[in-house]
Amino acid sequence: MSTQLVPTILCGGAGSRLWPVSRESHPKPFIRLEDGESLLQKAFKRGAHLPGVSEILTVTNRDLYFKTTDEFRAINTSQLTTSFLLEPFGRNTAVAVAAAALHVAATLGKDSLLLILPADHLVTNEAAFAQAVKEASALAAEGALVTFGITPTFPETAFGYIEADGTSVLRFVEKPTVEVAKTYVESGSFLWNAGMFCFTADTLLKEMAEHCPDVLETTRECMNGSQRSTGPGVSQVELNGELLSRAPDISIDYALMERSGNVAVVRCDIGWSDIGSWNALGDLAKPDEQGNRIEGEALLHDVSNCYVRSDSRLIGAVGVKDLLIVDTPDALLVADRSRAQDVRHVYAALKSRGHEAFRVHRTVNRPWGIYTVLEEGSSFKIKRIEVKPGASLSLQLHHHRNEHWIVVSGMALVVNGENEFYVRTNESTYIPAGHKHRLTNPGMVDLVMIEVQSGEYLGEDDIVRFDDNYGRS
Repeated sequence: MSTQLVPTILCGGAGSRLWPVSRESHPKPFIRLEDGESLLQKAFKRGAHLPGVSEILTVTNRDLYFKTTDEFRAINTSQLTTSFLLEPFGRNTAVAVAAAALHVAATLGKDSLLLILPADHLVTNEAAFAQAVKEASALAAEGALVTFGITPTFPETAFGYIEADGTSVLRFVEKPTVEVAKTYVESGSFLWNAGMFCFTADTLLKEMAEHCPDVLETTRECMNGSQRSTGPGVSQVELNGELLSRAPDISIDYALMERSGNVAVVRCDIGWSDIGSWNALGDLAKPDEQGNRIEGEALLHDVSNCYVRSDSRLIGAVGVKDLLIVDTPDALLVADRSRAQDVRHVYAALKSRGHEAFRVHRTVNRPWGIYTVLEEGSSFKIKRIEVKPGASLSLQLHHHRNEHWIVVSGMALVVNGENEFYVRTNESTYIPAGHKHRLTNPGMVDLVMIEVQSGEYLGEDDIVRFDDNYGRS
């Protein structure tokens, strides 16, 4: 075992203030910026580019595992080892960090350094970031819990603050009022809390044993009772859900950082943003002469200081100002720019009503590929399905729906009841309700097909799986 720096990405959260692009099954880390990269990919590259890094550890939800590995595979040009701690449900950051420290201590040694990186933040100055990590690593090697403090440029009320004297943390402060935030900025002794940390696994575990032993011990029991698997360049631990549910639901800030007297801070100016609202994301786009920021196709007349984003459709706007307009195939957001933080209330209302728009987009990622709902009614649903080369859906049946499959491009290997056969481009087949069936792409290119469902119930939960390559029950 050797001492090394392990960037540890925390990939979770709902991103409710970035609805309708962010959904439960497509949270904020997966939002793509103008350059085509997601926030998660940028976090990976940020850690991977640091000197001496040979492994990236990610803590994420089990349902996001395949989506995450797809994101990493597209950018992991150095073939770094990727390790995962997979949660069946979120349990806040204290448990996530404790699990990461226990894992790193067991696999790489207790003196290894963990660099905790939120997956949904943006850092634009990588050189300054690398220097800040170097300083943090030196302090952490001496036994400190290190946090990163951002020099504030305006009195932001949506951030927590750190009061510091040199590298010593005097106290953490929750989100202040505008008046209080102004005094913080003017004093020069307060920093924005970036939510990034650095410490050795040994230091973290000792500090948690002293200040939040309940978190540490329940997490340790969970790790000991969890399943592990390894493969070429990748390893994963699937956390035991029953044991995980016993762990306190608390952030690392509350559980440890605000209680410990052994916290240091590195002051830095790294081009940091937590992308916590549509205003923050919109500010990344270049404004026109009227202060409008546009992503996608839009025609504006007598419009000023608006952020307009469309994934597919043309947006026209006339005679408005100070608005957020965000369009997706199944949901449209219109909000006053000054109320950007309140978008989370729309998300919360959708969730409380059980509306699908809080949970999924019309295009949904699956381990085997993606599907897009093109149209649906009371007794039918039409999907466009793409299956990756060599991938296979589970062997399954549906009680309430029939399915018609039409191959648009590629070739499908189909199991339908007792029969197995190929369906080629421009050919089709019919899957009656109650028939065991399976769809496989045996080719070297994507299989694209149209699925027409008909029946009395078309919910995604009408599925019985008999065999699955991806561990889904």
